Amino acid sequence: MTVKAAAPFRVSMSVIGPVLALGVLVVLGALMNPNFLSPDNISNVLSRSAFIGIIAVGMTFVITAGGLDLSVGSMAAFVAGLMILVMNAALPSLGIGVPIILLGMATALVAGLVAGWLNGFLITVLGIEAFIVTLGSMGIYRSLVTWLADGGTLSLDFGLRSFYQPVFYGGILGISWPIIVFAVVVILGEIAMRSSVFGRHCAAIGSNDQVARYSSVRVGRVRMATYVLLGLLVGVATIMYVPRLGSASSSTGVLWELEAIAAVIIGGTLLKGGFGRVWGTVIGVLILTLIGNILNLTDFVSPYLNGAIQGLIIVLAVVLQRESKPGG
Repeated sequence: MTVKAAAPFRVSMSVIGPVLALGVLVVLGALMNPNFLSPDNISNVLSRSAFIGIIAVGMTFVITAGGLDLSVGSMAAFVAGLMILVMNAALPSLGIGVPIILLGMATALVAGLVAGWLNGFLITVLGIEAFIVTLGSMGIYRSLVTWLADGGTLSLDFGLRSFYQPVFYGGILGISWPIIVFAVVVILGEIAMRSSVFGRHCAAIGSNDQVARYSSVRVGRVRMATYVLLGLLVGVATIMYVPRLGSASSSTGVLWELEAIAAVIIGGTLLKGGFGRVWGTVIGVLILTLIGNILNLTDFVSPYLNGAIQGLIIVLAVVLQRESKPGG
């Protein structure tokens, strides 16, 4: 009786690479600036990560199913502007209080859902390429918010902004609401990706949509759901973002789509679809936020090069994906 030799243990760089990179960044940040690990800076990093992180969770499902959305930054700007206009318009009748905040939140969620549904409809029903649809909607949403603001800035009423600010600056036990909401979205997203039929169908469609159809997967409906989910999460992120500054303009959400896609790819989700990892996306978001934070705290590299560094990281992450198989 022959005994087969055990297969050699291999560590996938797509799994361990992002974790190691995050660890290296934490060590470098601590060495470069003594305030890097201060509670205030850590809270700031996590709060800033929440906006992109919430959107990136939705982007994980879109990319896993073989899709792409370049419009999320412009969509967030438009949703924020619409939310501010509705709240300001309702202020004389509702006054400052919880009802008008709930109205603003409902506006953001509905607007995000509709925007996501429109992208999904054009892609899944009319059969237009996702790249073309979302590139076009990116320009449309950015132009709409510029038009609504008449080329300037849409600002929330001062008293209303003061009442709304605790949604960003408040929290429980010293943990701000954006961090809490981000954590809840991540947990639900990881469960959906790992344990739900929806998550398995996203992976199946991204791997081979024809085979998925033969397996009785409703490809169009699932792909539509990924874009609707992403639009909803853009609305959630906007709800957390508006009380931070109380305004929206044509510069709101610039490069958010780059950061969201970068975080997803860095985290190990395959750009071509078929495999997604929500927990990896979280690590990707933290890596990108820490890079920006370190550049702001030190003079080592100009913070204006942050976009260039993010682009380089995307390329390196895709190279690693080509050299290793997904796992974990």
